[in-house]
Amino acid sequence: MSQPTGTHQPLVEARGVGLTYPGRTVLQGVNLSVRSGELVSVLGPSGSGKSTLLRILAGLLKPTSGQIFVDDVPLDGPRPDVALAFQDPCLLPWLSVERNVGFGLGFSRQPALSRAQRGERVSAALDEVGLSHARSYMPHQLSGGMAQRTALARCLTRQPRTLLLDEPFGALDEVTRAGMQRLLVKVVQDTHAGTVLVTHDIDEALLVSDRIVLLGARGSLIAQWHVNVPAPRATEVQALGALRIEILQALQDVMSRERTIA
Repeated sequence: MSQPTGTHQPLVEARGVGLTYPGRTVLQGVNLSVRSGELVSVLGPSGSGKSTLLRILAGLLKPTSGQIFVDDVPLDGPRPDVALAFQDPCLLPWLSVERNVGFGLGFSRQPALSRAQRGERVSAALDEVGLSHARSYMPHQLSGGMAQRTALARCLTRQPRTLLLDEPFGALDEVTRAGMQRLLVKVVQDTHAGTVLVTHDIDEALLVSDRIVLLGARGSLIAQWHVNVPAPRATEVQALGALRIEILQALQDVMSRERTIA
């Protein structure tokens, strides 16, 4: 990816964020900032709090310590300019692609839009993800990749300044996944959305990220790496190889410590 655009002021920022339940710590002391146009991938073993962190960043879950800030303003709940997508596209089976993409634009937290404005947003989002030809399709007619594109387009209709993605390509085959990774890079470059991607795949993180962070087994952020390799990266095996080994070793160390504690 290209270097992030915009100012050095974080778009979204977690300051000392923690989440605990009786007898269990999910996250502790997480400090993470994301700038406009920057894509940050979050790696970590199962149970390290990756998905929980996304939900806190989205305003869907309140931390027990620390605070999320958007444009330096404390986050007190979901915002229309913060969009979250999951591994399951969560499409409504009785709605066409076009209507799935536009679903939610009339919700109370969304800016008031005329029917024409909603149509313009939906058309622009479909064009961005390459689904203009499929606007009348029903979900059962879509491949896995097309369904994920539809889910991404649904996020884009909100014109999000922050895009949060929870392993959105995990269920896709390798070829389709590669295409979605390229699409994600293009979307971030086109929209300048500050983007956080949760993934379990080191190679995916290396291919799409400006920065990679690692959560430890007890939900603390323990390492980060900047990926300063120009796009396209798929052919930069040698340049990415050493970094991949370093990240893999760090992840293995985390998992080894977790087994020792257990």
